[in-house]
Amino acid sequence: MTAARTENRLLPLAAALVTVLLWASAFVAIRYVGRELSPGALSLGRLVVAALVLGLMMLVDDRRAAVPTPWPSRRHWPRLLIVGVVWFGLYNIVLNQAERLVDAGTAAMLVNVGPLLIAILAGLLLGEGFPRSLIGGSLVAFAGVVLIGTATSTTAGVDTWGVVLCLVAAVSYAVGVVAQKPLLGELSGLRVTWLACVIGAVCCLPYAPELVRELGAAQPSTVGWLVYLGVFPTALGFTTWAYALARTTAGKLGATTYLVPAVAIVMAWVLLGEVPPGLALAGGALCLVGVAVSRRTTRTR
Repeated sequence: MTAARTENRLLPLAAALVTVLLWASAFVAIRYVGRELSPGALSLGRLVVAALVLGLMMLVDDRRAAVPTPWPSRRHWPRLLIVGVVWFGLYNIVLNQAERLVDAGTAAMLVNVGPLLIAILAGLLLGEGFPRSLIGGSLVAFAGVVLIGTATSTTAGVDTWGVVLCLVAAVSYAVGVVAQKPLLGELSGLRVTWLACVIGAVCCLPYAPELVRELGAAQPSTVGWLVYLGVFPTALGFTTWAYALARTTAGKLGATTYLVPAVAIVMAWVLLGEVPPGLALAGGALCLVGVAVSRRTTRTR
């Protein structure tokens, strides 16, 4: 019994850590691929690859399942559309554009204001509680965002607009997670992820001509990293995320993504030679302190 309980706790944690590693690598890969592919074309290519991989995974899963996995009913579609359009569509395009203006590590730190927003929205909309320390943590994290914005706006080659786009991506991320959570109580995580990915790809179809043209002129390494983004951070990363989210609260799981900026900064330093300004690192530290404070207590009101 004890072993079973331990396994039930460790599996979602392991899935969340896999997601953290893959999502951190996505910030670095986007920065690299963005040198040759425009934001919309990159989003479409990534989502098409992911939709194909997830579709194959779903077919295999359906054949192995003793009971057919239920399809969404009419009441599920509004939330599915929010997840697909806002998180898989808008988030990808905005983040791709942002990473043309800020380095991978800074982008990861800014987007990870999202967990604070997830905690707030989950407390208000999903009944997960509203920790008293959340307000204090939010203020600390916001101060970190202001510090990062100040640092990056004075760095050569970095535009403040990139900071704004990262914050838009953070809001899209939070809205998508809160919309996704109720779906996972009734539908499989794999099916929800695949449908959301298809919806996001449909939203990006206007960029198809750009994708074809830019892929024709792209280096093989760029194409390889595009496939990587579709298979690993998207298809696998969002599937492990959905598995973990179905087994814990949105606010609590969001806390695990606080590790993403640190991992992304190390990867960007090793692979791209990018290190954010010292003031941006201090701001990122404030963001992490803020989100840690916001989840320190389980007392609710």
